[in-house]
Amino acid sequence: MSRRLTAALGLALAAATILPHAAWAQANKPAPGKPAAQPNTPAAATPNFTASHLALAREVMLSSGIARSFDSVLPAFADQIRKQTVTRPELAKDLDEVLTALQPEMELQKQRMIDIAARTYAAKFPEPELKEIATFFRSPAGKHYVEAQPQLLDEMVQEMQDWTQEVSEYVMVRVRAEMGKRGHQMQ
Repeated sequence: MSRRLTAALGLALAAATILPHAAWAQANKPAPGKPAAQPNTPAAATPNFTASHLALAREVMLSSGIARSFDSVLPAFADQIRKQTVTRPELAKDLDEVLTALQPEMELQKQRMIDIAARTYAAKFPEPELKEIATFFRSPAGKHYVEAQPQLLDEMVQEMQDWTQEVSEYVMVRVRAEMGKRGHQMQ
């Protein structure tokens, strides 16, 4: 997947995990005159889901291919750290050893993000809908969709860039023509 697309997906995923919780909090804001729930109480923090609801949400999130974007985040952090120490080549060997030793911890962090994403899915889809979605992703068509997704996204990003350029030029030509009719010259 291209770096631009990976970054865009990373941002989209970050938004997807933050915004639903904010929307839930907004939707569950007490009516005027009612006391607000205490922020330390579990009910105020996140909605409760059954174990089966969360398991289905996790399955859908994983089988949809969304978790693949998490796989690129942690190596990007390591690359960024390596770039910061490029002026200190004597650190390279120790740094690589430290980063390798931290892999299990980083995998736990990735699993934490997967759990957050699963909760986000559970918040957006009731359990019966998740069952239907999971069934699709288990099907040959669903598996093919997931396999084709990275290439489709890359191609769509390229097509969108081309389309944006074409539409931009078209709109500018049209604006110039219409402004010319009104006696204005535009460069």
